[in-house]
Amino acid sequence: MLDLPAYRTVLELAAALMLGSVIGLERGWRERERAEGSRVAGLRTFALLGLFGGVLGVLTQAVGPLPAAMGLAGLSLTAAAAYRENVRAHGSLSATTAVTMLLTCALGVLAGAGQPLLAIATAIIAAVLLDLKPTLHRWLRLVEQRELSAALQMLVLTAVILPMLPDRGFGPYEALNPYRLWWAVVLIAGLSLCGHLAIRWTGPSRGIFWTGLLGGLASSTAATLALARRCRKDLAILRAASSGILAASAMMFLRMTALVLLLQPALWNSMGAAMVVGAATLLGASFLRLPSEAQSEATTPATDAGDVFDLSTALGFGLLLGVLALLTRAAQQWMGDPGLYALSLLSGLLDVDAILLTVMHMNGQGALPTQAATIAAGLAVVANMTMKTLLSWLIGGTALGWRVTFGFAAAMTAAALTAFMVSKA
Repeated sequence: MLDLPAYRTVLELAAALMLGSVIGLERGWRERERAEGSRVAGLRTFALLGLFGGVLGVLTQAVGPLPAAMGLAGLSLTAAAAYRENVRAHGSLSATTAVTMLLTCALGVLAGAGQPLLAIATAIIAAVLLDLKPTLHRWLRLVEQRELSAALQMLVLTAVILPMLPDRGFGPYEALNPYRLWWAVVLIAGLSLCGHLAIRWTGPSRGIFWTGLLGGLASSTAATLALARRCRKDLAILRAASSGILAASAMMFLRMTALVLLLQPALWNSMGAAMVVGAATLLGASFLRLPSEAQSEATTPATDAGDVFDLSTALGFGLLLGVLALLTRAAQQWMGDPGLYALSLLSGLLDVDAILLTVMHMNGQGALPTQAATIAAGLAVVANMTMKTLLSWLIGGTALGWRVTFGFAAAMTAAALTAFMVSKA
C-alpha cells in the first residue's frame, strides 16, 4: 500500500500524463495525414511531454525550481530546432506546435507541483482553442478594421476607465456618481456596437429588432435613442426600427414585472396584471411592425450595418443622466414626501427601475401605501414612455414617431384599463 504522499504523487503524475494525452490527441489528429516520421509531435510525444513536466514538478516540490527551469530551457531548444526543421521541410511558418510543446510541459510541471485539476482544465481549454483554428480564422476574416477598433475602445471604456472611477456621490446633494454615470456611457456605446454586430449576423431588419429586444433588458430608453438615431440616417429600416423600439419597451414592462415578483410580491395584485398586458400589447405591435424577409431584402441594403461605435451619443446620454440626477434630488428636498410623484415623473424620464425599487422598498417598510406606490410607478412609466416617444419624433423623424406613438398608445390604454378593472374587482 502506498502512503498518502506517494499516492498524491501518483495522482499528480497521472494528471500530467492525461493532460499531455488530451493535447496530443488534438495535435496528432490534425497532422494524421502526414507520413510517419514527418510530424513534429503527435499523441505519444505530447503524452510524454506532459509526463516529463509532471516529473519535473514533483522534483520541484522536493529540491526546488532548478529542475523545472533546466527542463523547460532544454525543451525550448528542442522545440526551436524542431520548428526550424519543419520550416525547412514543409515551408510552414506556424509555431503553434512548438509553443504547444512548451505549454504541455509547463502544465505537467503545474500538475506535478500540486495543482493537477487546474493543469487539466487549462489543457482542455488549450485543446479546444487548437481545435477551433478554422473557426477562429474564419471569424478574423469576417471582422472589419473599424469593428476591431470599436471593440478595443470598448475595452478601454470598460476595463481601464470604469474601475478607476469612484463609486460615490459628488456635487450638490451628492447626486453625481462618476462610476454609475460612466456605466451609462458604456451601456450606450455597447448597445451601438451590439446593434452593429446583430445587423451583420442576422440581417439588417432582423438585427435591428434583436437590438431593441435585448437592449430593452438593460435600458429601453437607451435602445430607443440608438434605434431612432439609426433610423434618421436610413429610412429604409423604418419598420424594423419601430419594431425594435416597441420590443425594447415590452422588455421594460417584463423587467418591472420580474422586479415586483422577486422583491415585493405584495404589489403584484395592483401592478402585475397591467404590466403583463402592457408587455403583451407592445410585443404584438412589435411583431406586426417587423418586416418580412422579402421586404427586408427589397428595401434595406445589406452592405451597410451602420455606425459601429458612437461615443458622442453615449457621452451625451451620460450627461443627461447627470442632469436628471441633480433635478431629482432637488425636487425631493424642496417638496419633501409629497414630492414623490414629481420625483417619479422626473426619474421616469430616463429610467423606471430606480423609482420602482424606491417605492417597493418604502411599501415593504409600511412607509408608503400600496395605492400610492402603484401611482408612483405608473407615473414613472408614463414619463418614460413620453420620453421615448419624444426621442422617436425628434431624432427618428415623423414617420418613426407616428408608428411608435400608435404602439405606445395602444399599450398604455390596455394597461390602464387592466389596472382600472383590477382596482374595481
